Amino acid sequence: MTEQEQPAVRCRELAYSFHRGRGRGPVVRAVDGVDLEVRPGEVFGLLGPNGAGKTTTIRAITTLLPTARGMVEVFGHDCATERTGVRRLLGYVPQALSADAGLTGRENVALFARVFDVARAERAERVAQALAAVDLTEAADRMAGTYSGGMVRRLELAQALVSAPRLLVLDEPTIGLDPIARAGVWERVDAVRRATGMTVLVTTHYMDEADRHCDRIALMDRGRIRALGTPEELKARVRAEDPAQDAPTLDDVFRHFSGRALADDAKEGEFSDVRRTRRTASRVG
Repeated sequence: MTEQEQPAVRCRELAYSFHRGRGRGPVVRAVDGVDLEVRPGEVFGLLGPNGAGKTTTIRAITTLLPTARGMVEVFGHDCATERTGVRRLLGYVPQALSADAGLTGRENVALFARVFDVARAERAERVAQALAAVDLTEAADRMAGTYSGGMVRRLELAQALVSAPRLLVLDEPTIGLDPIARAGVWERVDAVRRATGMTVLVTTHYMDEADRHCDRIALMDRGRIRALGTPEELKARVRAEDPAQDAPTLDDVFRHFSGRALADDAKEGEFSDVRRTRRTASRVG
């Protein structure tokens, strides 16, 4: 099978554990035997509450965490043994805001072009293209510290796009943003995807985003995949198994398969990124 024929992402029996409380607490199984395939060209949503294991799974896929048990591949490249090769295929927008407020938008994107080893002769054009793709051309030479929260997230999207990735990984890309800014981020993601055919893997707490933008979704809870399919397929399963739910939402779907509401965050999540990021995003906005 050629690289082009490979799944964009393949996980087999992926597992990861960590010690709660900075190594002094009990061992927690954050990811517990995840099997997952993401098809080339699709928008795939990984949904679940805090502590479900989403971010741990994303970090394994992006090679930021070692593959402790199981297997993870990106377009046929093993994340454990071909980390550099995998990273060349990726664009990544993490939960935490990562743009440097002391640089202009253009300088931020140019920095990522160097980090991702974009050829020197192509950098200026690629930076300009990435900024145009997220509608930041006019603001490109302003300091990023003057940007609104939505503009910062679009800038980070430009940073991820400057290397022309085959797989774009978005970890809570619209967290802390108002509805208009959220819509703006997704408009740019959808436009770039249509233009390039890239694959998008996204985690989000916003069910309306998943319903509107994702081709397929996986519902994750307590380290395991509880259900997988298109939004309409999962709603149909709920209607068939629970006739009282004649028009289920994705919140209803999650409750049906996990036994709890998506908003029921774990008291102590796998990481504290989400709460910190919400506070940071609110200050930036």
